[in-house]
Amino acid sequence: MSRLGDLLRTERLRRNMTLKQVAKIGGVSEGYLKDVEEGRRIIADDQARRILKKIGLKEHNEEGFSLDDIAATVDLETVAPKPAPRPAQQQRQAEKPAESEAVYQSDKPVSGGVWLDALTSVLKRVPVYNAVLKEVDHRLLPVMDGRIEGAAPDKVFYLVAPDDSMRGFRILRDDLCLIVPSGSPIDGAVMLVEHNQHRYLRKVKKLDALSVLLQSYDREYAAETCSLPDVSFLGRVVKVEFSI
Repeated sequence: MSRLGDLLRTERLRRNMTLKQVAKIGGVSEGYLKDVEEGRRIIADDQARRILKKIGLKEHNEEGFSLDDIAATVDLETVAPKPAPRPAQQQRQAEKPAESEAVYQSDKPVSGGVWLDALTSVLKRVPVYNAVLKEVDHRLLPVMDGRIEGAAPDKVFYLVAPDDSMRGFRILRDDLCLIVPSGSPIDGAVMLVEHNQHRYLRKVKKLDALSVLLQSYDREYAAETCSLPDVSFLGRVVKVEFSI
């Protein structure tokens, strides 16, 4: 199946709706919708969003995920496999009407989608900031054992490299630097620092207990010796993403 097809089928079944009911609401044929759900046809993103909104799924929700985020990230059938029925349930299931005969219960509450239930504990929306720490985008990152790169998920963020001052350290303008919090200097690390009312990326070298060397490398190597009380350390770069 396609990811959007998965999402359409999963949310339709959660609402006990038939293909015919959703097709009528969405203004498409039942055969077309069936082909989309089974992966034989590709549905346009805007058309899928329109159908999902018509059956009650919000474009954005309290967790900050969008339909685009989810559909582009995960195969819903692998995230939410159906459990095998217990023996006591088998007789009741046999007595249920076939899917084509199911009744749409419009007053039945549906709290979120199965994709939201499955993903809120394993994915985190991480903000992307520019040089003045204004959010300009976001990325979805996996949460492992409650952490992202060893840090609290709500503390990590991306910074768009504002210039080529770190070219010699393989960070170019507009690269995305994933930053985890660190309030003290880390020898040999590239860190986001604040000095003389400016924020920038610098490679840090500890000189002694009271001073550090802040290194840059654009066309040529440069370094500035700074007193520790004059520098604020905001975080350490742990990963760099770039576009080809």
